[in-house]
Amino acid sequence: MATKDTAADLADRSQVNYLLGLDTVPWYRKRNLRNLYFCLVPAALGVEMTSGYDGSVLNGLQAVQPWIDYFGHPQGAILGVMTAAFSIGAVLAVPFVPWTNDRFGRKVSILVGSVILLIGVIIQTASVNIAMFVVSRVILGMGIPFAISGASQLIVELAYPKERAVLTGLFNESWYVGAIIAAGVTLGTYNIPNNWSWRLPSVLQGAPSILQLIFIWWLPESPRWLVSKGRSEEAFEILVKYHAEGDRSSAFVAAEFAEIQETIRLEVESSKRKWIELLQTRGNRRRVLIAACVGLFSQWSGNGLVSYYLSKVLATVGITAKHDQNVINLGLMCWNFITGVTGSFMTKYMGRRTQYMSSYAAMTFFFVCWTIASAVYAQTLNHHAAGAVVAMIFLYYPAYNLMMPLTYIYVTEVFPFVTRAKGVAITQIFSRAGSAFNQFVNPIGLSNLGWKFYIVYDVWLACEFTIIYLFYPETKGPTLEELSILFDGPAAKVAVVTRTTSPSGGEMMDIENDDKGVGRVHYVEDITKATG
Repeated sequence: MATKDTAADLADRSQVNYLLGLDTVPWYRKRNLRNLYFCLVPAALGVEMTSGYDGSVLNGLQAVQPWIDYFGHPQGAILGVMTAAFSIGAVLAVPFVPWTNDRFGRKVSILVGSVILLIGVIIQTASVNIAMFVVSRVILGMGIPFAISGASQLIVELAYPKERAVLTGLFNESWYVGAIIAAGVTLGTYNIPNNWSWRLPSVLQGAPSILQLIFIWWLPESPRWLVSKGRSEEAFEILVKYHAEGDRSSAFVAAEFAEIQETIRLEVESSKRKWIELLQTRGNRRRVLIAACVGLFSQWSGNGLVSYYLSKVLATVGITAKHDQNVINLGLMCWNFITGVTGSFMTKYMGRRTQYMSSYAAMTFFFVCWTIASAVYAQTLNHHAAGAVVAMIFLYYPAYNLMMPLTYIYVTEVFPFVTRAKGVAITQIFSRAGSAFNQFVNPIGLSNLGWKFYIVYDVWLACEFTIIYLFYPETKGPTLEELSILFDGPAAKVAVVTRTTSPSGGEMMDIENDDKGVGRVHYVEDITKATG
């Protein structure tokens, strides 16, 4: 590593964190912050509902007889293409997402994604053949990266630091809200004896996007993006309103703004914003590796088997009744939501690295047990073994959901502002590409190998744990700006307001940068001077 500083060291020296700790008023007693979060829920936190709805609705539709009949009983490669089209569309769109985020802002990215998603929903609902259905899902996939990238960064860059990790975790867990709705809708419509049994669930997939288009107008833009565009006064006013409840003399906001403004100035001056920059330094190469792994591991940990092919997994252990499959699907999604929300709040108490390693260790254990139970059923047709498989699926997911909230928390912490949109894009590329590969390969693997296909995931989960142990640093504690020091050391383009006592006893200080771009400070009695 380029530096011996740890996240704990940086957090301990940070004046911003020190001042943050002096604030003991909870968010729900702050009117402006409460209103901000009220609008964030439908406009940004709910973006992942579309992805969750998509995964769960395809699970449900595979148990809806009119859908099966209408599309000619899709199996194997055909079913894989129909499922993977969503992820293929996402991969095609991702290269354009960072440019949209950095050029036009986080809110515009959400708007673009929501409009594209609604177009996809209309075409999917009106599908008359497999080709039209596949095209609609490609379009849906092209919309989701714009919405997810804009929303994840808007939440991270706008939320009050005390709630940032939990809110970002809940953003990822909104996947299960969409999944629950889809599972409930397909359970309620699968007995309709005509094509509305699957067209109605398709129509409702547009609901999250409609909410985003309604509520996005009540949200401010990211203060960090505004600073990068030379609109510092607007950014300062947003921070004052939501991070200090209108108190322009707030020492915390003054320190926070000074650190944001100076750090972004350094980053913008030293960056040409080209993709190649991500490979030119050791710190950036490590960031890219982590972003790729976070995206890939989120899909290649066995979860894709259940997310899109639960009915086929259950069929391998003799649970073939459509009603039973849909009930289990709905119950599993509700259980996942509960454990996912719990995982989001665990970010307040566990370090990122500890949370990741605990999750992958537990996933490996339960997936091996799942494999063993499936093997026993295949060889003996023992119904207790079938029940054990269902139990292992329900035990596996709390372990998975301990990790899931960290996806966008970790990536946005790892990357500095100037490359954050590209970092999120890398995560999405590998997430969607991994998902597309799995969605195409999983039905083939299950059809040809049955329970033996699970062994691949047993081995891969162990590999994932090893990679996390070797390459993932702890990032909990410091501000988004200060975290650059973990990767870039003395070369970090960051201005840090450190917690130091001045010669006259004051703790407030101004920021200066040496010719190497490293943050330095001068003592001043009034930190509001740093906002000038």
